[in-house]
Amino acid sequence: MNRIKKVLEEKGIKQVWLADRLGKSFNTVNGYVQNRAQPSLEILYKIAKILDVDPKDLLK
Repeated sequence: MNRIKKVLEEKGIKQVWLADRLGKSFNTVNGYVQNRAQPSLEILYKIAKILDVDPKDLLK
């Protein structure tokens, strides 16, 4: 399980924006946000960098 949805909400960032920044489809990012799919460690670190948070903050 990850906390990507919570961090996006806290920062007021939309999934579409994150998908664009990651170079991934909205559906892929939505899968991460809804915990239907888990990002690889590489992608998790990219998400953390984009959102300016510690990667540990994205995990439960």
